Amino acid sequence: MGLHGWRLVSLIGAALIGGYALAAAAGIFLGGVLPDSRGGAALTGTMASFVFYVGAILWVFILRRPLLAWLGLLLASALLAMSGLMLREWHP
Repeated sequence: MGLHGWRLVSLIGAALIGGYALAAAAGIFLGGVLPDSRGGAALTGTMASFVFYVGAILWVFILRRPLLAWLGLLLASALLAMSGLMLREWHP
C-alpha cells in the first residue's frame, strides 16, 4: 500500500494537528511537573514541547497507519493534558 489519496492526507493531518495537540499537552504536563517557578516551568515545558512535536511527526510517518496514528496521538494528548492540569491544581 502506497501513501496516496486520503491515506496521505490523513497522515499529514495527524502529523500536523495531532502533533500540535501532543506538543501542547506535553507543555501543559511539563509545566505542572517541573520543580521550578511557574514561569520557568512554563517556559521549559514550551521549549521541550517542540521535541514532542517533531517526534509525533516522525512517529506518524513511521507508523503509516492513519487510524492508529490519530488514536495514539489523541489518547497521549488527553492523558498528558489531564495529568498536567491535575498536577497544576495540587501544586501551590
